[in-house]
Amino acid sequence: MLTKIFLIIWLHFIADFLLQSDKMATNIKWLGIHSVVYSIPFLLFGINFALITCGSHFVVDYITSKVTKYFWEREQRHWFFVTIGFDQVIHLSIFLIMLKYL
Repeated sequence: MLTKIFLIIWLHFIADFLLQSDKMATNIKWLGIHSVVYSIPFLLFGINFALITCGSHFVVDYITSKVTKYFWEREQRHWFFVTIGFDQVIHLSIFLIMLKYL
């Protein structure tokens, strides 16, 4: 189980940061593309895992991108980064829940 958790954390880092372009972070159409690209490495855990990952990632990023944009435009950097951290905790929490049930 611990090996799966480490693998998920590293896949998440690679998929959410290294495989994401600037366009993917700023546009709804590209957010959809990012969510699909993001979920591909998670096929290692099965199609259901990857599909839930894709959908949940889109929803979480859609909401948190609105919040981060708000804070960035108002130069409230602390709350911008708090939101980024919150986004990451949500993603990792979803993975832990999925590991238990899938």
